[in-house]
This record gives sequence, C-alpha cells and structure tokens, in this order.
Amino acid sequence: MKMARLGVLLDQKTADNRWKYGINVFENYYKEILAHAGIPFQSLDHVNQLEESSLDILIVALEADDEQTASSIWKFAESGGVVVSYGGLSRMAKKLGCTLRQTAAAGYADVSDMSKISEKLRYLKVTPWKVSEVDTSKSVQASGALHHNQPTGNVLGPVKLSFPIGKGSIERFAVHLIESIAGFQQGTQPVLKDGISAPDGTGDIIDDVLKADDGFEMDWEWDRGATDKGTPYFSTPYADLWREVCISHLLKVTVARGLTLPFLGYWPEGISQVAMISHDSDLNEDTNAETTLDVLEQAQVKTTWCMIEPGYSPYIYERVKRDGHELAFHYNAMSNDNGQWGEEEFLRQKQWFHDATGIEVVSSNKNHITRYEGWGELYEWCETHGVLSDQTRGPSKKGNVGFIFGTCQPYFPIAWWNQQNRIYDLLEIGFLTQDMDMGKWADSDVIDPFLTQVKRVQGVAHFLFHQYHLHYKEEVRAAFFTCVNKAKENGFTFWTGKQINDWVRARRKVTIKEVTAGGQIVIDNKGDAASLVVWVPVADDQANDSTERWEEKFGVKCVKKVL
Repeated sequence: MKMARLGVLLDQKTADNRWKYGINVFENYYKEILAHAGIPFQSLDHVNQLEESSLDILIVALEADDEQTASSIWKFAESGGVVVSYGGLSRMAKKLGCTLRQTAAAGYADVSDMSKISEKLRYLKVTPWKVSEVDTSKSVQASGALHHNQPTGNVLGPVKLSFPIGKGSIERFAVHLIESIAGFQQGTQPVLKDGISAPDGTGDIIDDVLKADDGFEMDWEWDRGATDKGTPYFSTPYADLWREVCISHLLKVTVARGLTLPFLGYWPEGISQVAMISHDSDLNEDTNAETTLDVLEQAQVKTTWCMIEPGYSPYIYERVKRDGHELAFHYNAMSNDNGQWGEEEFLRQKQWFHDATGIEVVSSNKNHITRYEGWGELYEWCETHGVLSDQTRGPSKKGNVGFIFGTCQPYFPIAWWNQQNRIYDLLEIGFLTQDMDMGKWADSDVIDPFLTQVKRVQGVAHFLFHQYHLHYKEEVRAAFFTCVNKAKENGFTFWTGKQINDWVRARRKVTIKEVTAGGQIVIDNKGDAASLVVWVPVADDQANDSTERWEEKFGVKCVKKVL
C-alpha cells in the first residue's frame, strides 16, 4: 500500500493575531499528539501551501476565517483529499448544509458507534453543527452523541459529521479534541489559587498550598469510581482515549482510500506497557533507605529515588547506584520546610543534589508535596538547567488519586500564549497514587483498575512509595509487594524514570520516511532506538491474505514490523 501524505494546517497569521491579544493557541498541540503516535506529517502555516504539498489528508488545526481559505480547503477535498477538523471550519457550515450552534463547555461524548470505547468521554469544549432538515443528505454520516454537562445530559448533536465532497470528504469533529487533550493534561488556567475541593470531603485541596491538582479539569461527581472499600478515584484516562479516537479515525479514513499511515509502537519489541515506582526521601533517615533497598532487592525491581535536601549519608547513594536504581531530584518549594518557589532556589537545590550524589545529569524531578504554581515556570527551569523529565503531576489527596490529569502516557507539555504555545523540551511522567493502605491514602484495591486502564492504553503505571512508610508501616510494604506482583502478572515491565525518558526521546528522533512497494519500511533513526516496532495499517482483505502477522491497533488491522 502507498503511504499517505499527512499535513496539518495551522495558519500562522491567525495564530499571531491570537497571541497579540493574549489568547492561547492550544491547537498547536497537534504536534505532540502526532509525534507521540509516531506518525509522520508536514506542517503548513498558510493555505497557499496546500496546492504544492501533494497531500492526501489535511488536518485543519487552525484556519483563517476567510473565503480564500474555505475555498482552498473545499477544492482539496473535491479533488480527492480528506479534510479533518476538530471544532473548526465554521465558515463552511452553511455550504455543507449545516447551522452553527453555540460553543459549549465541558460535557460527555458517546463514541461507541465509532470505536470500541464504551464509556462516555469527557470533553472540555465543543462547537456542534446541526444538519438542516431541508438539506439533509443520506450520504452525510453522523457518528456519536454529545451530552451537555453530564453523561446523561441533553444531546447537543453528533460527535462527528462526514461529508462526501467530490472525490474526497470533510470529516468534522464537533469536539475541540486537541485543546481537550492539552487541557486535561495541564489544566486550562495557570495555578494561582487553591482549586475546588471535593463535595464529599475526600479531596480537600483548599489547603493554602498551591499544587498541581489545584488546576485540573475533571468532575468530582461524574469522573470518579470507588473501590469496594469506598475509596474514590478518578477512573478514566480521558486524554489518552481521545488520542486513540483521533489516531483511529486517521487510520480508518486512510485505509478506506487504499493508502496506509504507518506509526511507531509506544515501546520496544517485547514490552507492551511499563510500570514505574518512585520514592521521595523526605525525612531522609538512612534506616528508611536501607529497608527500602532490601525490599526492592526482594521484589527484583529498579526504582527512581527522588532526593530532597539534606539527603542521606553518602554510603546510601553508593548502594542505590550499585543496585541499579536511579537517583533523581525532589525540588522543595514548601515555605514551612525552608523551601521557596523560584528559579534561584530551584537551581541552588539542584546544585546540592549534584554535590551530594555525584550525578551529573538529572534525568528526573518530582516536586515535594506536588508543589506547583503558574503555568510552565517549572518546565522552563528544567529546560534551562538540564533536567530532562518531571513527575510532579499527580494527586495530593486521598480522594483524587488516579487519572486526575486524564493520562498515564509520558508527554511533552505545551507552553502558555506568551511563549506562542511552544512544546517544552521536558518529558512529563505523572503518577497515580502513593503509599496505599495507610489510611491517609487510597487502599490497595485501586491497583487492579489502575493497571487495567494503563494496560488498555499501553501507558505507564507510576506508583509512589515513600521510603519512610516502607520502613515504618508493614501495611505499606504489603501494598508495595501487591502492586509489584500484580503488575508483573499483567505483563508490565518495570522501568525507572530515566529509562522511560531515554526511550521516549530516542523514539521521538525516529521518522518513518517510506513504505516501499515490497512492504519494507524506510526510517530515519537519529536516536538509535533499538527493537523499534512499526505498525502498518492495512485493509481487512490484505490482512487476511498476508503471510505476515497482524494485530488490531486503534481499531484497524496492522502488520507488525520490528526494525
């Protein structure tokens, strides 16, 4: 099959005009969504580039609101191209026989008729269209249903409308999908004050401490499940599932036109999903570290040790390194702990870490107490001073454990409008919960549902266990072994934060260049990623006739290539 040429239009002039007035262009996050999937694409910053691009599929991330743009997009579809939009194309509504409805805030989408996702997916913004009764054509296909405000709310319209245009089509999602993914992962506003606590008292985030979870976009009522013991948890990785809806749709429309759109496997051959355990040294008692090292040796797992000043005795660091664990940074911005929020203090503590541990490159950081404020200041400090990844985005209370940021995927965050919504060179690896079965935190019954959801999207199941509690609390040690054993039984491979960062960065330097007539994959592997998996989508009949092994990925049959 011929490899499809995918392009993304983000009109530069329109983006510049938004930035001029302090408006975010989160549509720019398409770069991260496609890069995360390992799908090759071209970027277009003006519709005039479309004619010379020879594209097969065009994602319209942000378009100019003028007739020239609308006309060029229409002609592209008419001549055989596929146009995909997530909440845009407003100027084209009337021509497509639709009326534009008012943009609505958060709600839930039923996508069960267009995917294998049975639960309703929360969205953050939607601009639905209504197809005119007079102009309704049997060839216009409507998929999914948008529910206002809550999963059983009034239906606002379909999730997606597909319009046949000449030899091609226009595929318009009403959901602002790209913005929703970014919003779940990072919130939609800077953290400037305490957030809203859970009505049932299980997540009291109003505590006069600014934290990552003071800016999240889940609903306390509709987005939590509960364990048999009654502990609530955020149950669904909405951002990851919306990624799947996005990628699945692209693959399906490609294959339907006799083309293929190859993409990279998330992990190297032999690994399906990853588990990670980190520890925060906090009170820095050597005995706690010794117990933890013994426990890890018994469990046969390598973990990430986030060190806070003043740290352990030197012999502890030597054993941590000798046993194959990662020494990482634990930045303290808590004023009652003699810390403060600021780049100068971040740098001072980081220098202490280098001096104390002898580690030259900081592969991982996690902020103490998940302390966080503003938008991307922490990420800028990490970029500037050579910290490669962060683990701060996680729960700070018993009642908000789980997928509070809608994801278990490692991802690169997006900047605020004042930096033109660039993508930070900093990998985020959030965590799900910490120190189970000690009363203050969740019970270990959350382990099974967490592992099930992470396995479903091939993400990272990141659990935090403090050395202090592993030493003093037998129930936490028992929960630790339960977590490790269940993860291994479910096919998880344990990696440290450094291993995850190194792999993701190497994988991101791989570009799929071509699929030859003989089915060979041509790639540019600048990161020297080893045991790389490439999936090549094929039509059902081709998969059945192929002698090569295939699996279903994103709802499409794909031939597996290991390079």
